[in-house]
Amino acid sequence: MTSMTAPHLLALAAVAVCVCGASAADEIAPRSWATIRGIYGGVPDELIQDGRRLSDSGVSAIWMGSGSVTPERLAILREQGVKVFVEFNTLHVASYIKDHPDAAPVGVDGKPCPPPHGWQGVSPTHVGYRKYQMDAFRELLETYDIDGVWLDYHHAHASWERSDPDMPDTGFDPRSLALFQKATGIELPDAPTPEIATLLLGEHHDAWVKWRCGVLTDWVREFRSIIDTTQPNTLLGTFHNCWSDTDHDGARLNKLFIDLRAQAKYVDVFSPMPYHVRFGHGDDIGWISRQTAWLGEVLAIEGDPAERHRIWPIVQLSDWDDPVPVSHVRRALDHGTRRPATGVTVFNWGSLHAESDKVAEMTRLYLDIAP
Repeated sequence: MTSMTAPHLLALAAVAVCVCGASAADEIAPRSWATIRGIYGGVPDELIQDGRRLSDSGVSAIWMGSGSVTPERLAILREQGVKVFVEFNTLHVASYIKDHPDAAPVGVDGKPCPPPHGWQGVSPTHVGYRKYQMDAFRELLETYDIDGVWLDYHHAHASWERSDPDMPDTGFDPRSLALFQKATGIELPDAPTPEIATLLLGEHHDAWVKWRCGVLTDWVREFRSIIDTTQPNTLLGTFHNCWSDTDHDGARLNKLFIDLRAQAKYVDVFSPMPYHVRFGHGDDIGWISRQTAWLGEVLAIEGDPAERHRIWPIVQLSDWDDPVPVSHVRRALDHGTRRPATGVTVFNWGSLHAESDKVAEMTRLYLDIAP
């Protein structure tokens, strides 16, 4: 038999879906509210070969990293008629620390905290780093006409995207401690770092968490102000931790310092990351829609496209250590597009594109729900 390339296999899979159709049991009616049916990971060239268009796969939006945006790629996507959203990494530019070691997060022992599972964060109180990132954000918006920018890794130094998260306590550098005292009026003793850390994680825990959440929220405020003065019609979104206030003992707030309620003043679109297999929920795909339902209740988002705030989760279709079965694709996207969500995107095209059976299932679901 003559060997076939990945694009040919992809085309055959799509044809097979069209010929065979869906069984009555898994048919999903059009969802008029699900206007965003996205792909995360750049231009999906495999879907636009041989004269095909992204609309033929039900795709209406593409996300790409800020470092991969080019005029040529934008032109391709604009010709395709899809929304173009850009991911902006806020607190994870590890290379910055090489030349600015004082930007490294400091642990309870007073020393730079090793990167958990290799995920190196940067201290959000480092003035130089904040300016560096805000300048890059502004340059992005002044250079490219895009539909939205999504903040990513906007949380404290941690590795949370797994079933066994590692979230060390950090922020105990002299700069941050001085800012905390000035902002709260709480006077800390002249003592070794471990003693101060014990106070902040104990007696002053609530004030510490509130202040640290406020630091990250103030970054979001500044990002919003840059959008408002450069491209005011551009959406500000965020890829964020998908836990409730009580999951993992409240770690989204007291370890990662993500205050979604406070950030809602500045953010247009919330994109939780309910990677069901990665987070150990492979046997409970309904966990995806439960997490978005919780978020909608907390932020008073009902799933009306006319609302200012929107929820567009990013769901896991590609493998990440553990495999995502083909049988999960439709169900994950089904739960990802249930109200209050009004859109969804998939993680991630970089590895997904080679799995033609999953791509065919994604395409079928996207076409089924397209208004």
